[in-house]
Amino acid sequence: MKRESAKPCDASRAGRSPPVEDTCADHQRMPVDHYENFPVASLLLPRKLRAPIAAIYHFARTADDIADEGDATPETRLARLADFRTHLDAIAAGETPAHPVFRQLAPCVRRHNLPLACFHDLLEAFSQDVTQTRHANYAALLEYSRRSANPVGRLILHLAGQATPNALRQSDAICSALQLINFWQDVALDWRKGRIYLPLEDLLRFGVRETDIAAFQSGALSPSPAWKNLMTFQCERTRALMLQGAPLARALPGRLGWEIRLTVQGGLRILEKIAATGYDVFNHRPVLVPRDWLRMLTRSLIQYPPSMPPPLSR
Repeated sequence: MKRESAKPCDASRAGRSPPVEDTCADHQRMPVDHYENFPVASLLLPRKLRAPIAAIYHFARTADDIADEGDATPETRLARLADFRTHLDAIAAGETPAHPVFRQLAPCVRRHNLPLACFHDLLEAFSQDVTQTRHANYAALLEYSRRSANPVGRLILHLAGQATPNALRQSDAICSALQLINFWQDVALDWRKGRIYLPLEDLLRFGVRETDIAAFQSGALSPSPAWKNLMTFQCERTRALMLQGAPLARALPGRLGWEIRLTVQGGLRILEKIAATGYDVFNHRPVLVPRDWLRMLTRSLIQYPPSMPPPLSR
C-alpha cells in the first residue's frame, strides 16, 4: 500500500499518441517519488533503467490508487482493475492500448521482454486489498507479499539482465521484507482504513485483540506489554528475512548494487526506529530523515552485507 500520491499523467497529451518507440523514454520525465516496494534512492539507478522502472511505477501506482483511494464502491474498483488485466492481455497480443499507462508501458515490456505475469500478480494483490482486510497467518501474508511486492524486484532484475534463480530468491526476500516493514510501520494508518496486516494467529498467540488495537489507536490505552512482544516478534522475523536477501547487492553490478544496499539499509533502519518508539507506532510513525541516510550510507560502505546484530531494543 503506498502512502503518497503519484503525479498524474500529462492529460494534454492524451489526444495524440506519441510514436511507440519514444514512449518508454518519455517516462524519464516522470519522477519516481515513493512507492514502498521500489528502490529508495532512485538517483543511483543506472540511467538506462530509469525510464522502464518509471513506467512500472506508473502502472503500479495507478492500479494501487484504483484499489485504495477515493470512495468508489468495491464493485467499481474490481471492474477497473479487470480493465487493466484486459490491457495487459492486449500487450501480450502485440497491441498498444490507448490508455496512457499502457501506451507507455507496452514498448517497455516489448523492448526489455518483461514477464507480464509480474504485472498480473500486482493486479491480483490490489484486487485482494479490495475484498480482504485480514490475513489468517504468516504464510498467507507472505503469499500476499509474493504478489504485492516481489514482482517489482523481479522486474528490475529482468531489466538489469540479472534474473538468475538465486538473485530472484534474494530479491523476493528483500521485497517481502520491505512490504512487511511497511505494514508494521503503518499499523495505525491501516487500522483507520479497516485493515489489519498482523497475522490473526499471532494476535491470538500474543493475546492482542482488535479492541486493544482500537484502544491504542484512540489513545484510550498505551501499547501493552503483549503488544510490544507481538511487534518485537514481527520485526525480528522481518529483519531475518531482509538479511536473507541482503547479499544480492554484492552480486549486482555498479549503481544498481548500491541502490539495493541503501534499500536494504533503509528497511533495517525503519525496524530500528520502530523499536526505538517502544513499538508505539500509533503515536510515532517512524520515517527516514537526513541523518538516517548518512547512517545508511556509512553502513553500506563499511558493513555490507549486514550481519545479524543483537535483538532490537524494546
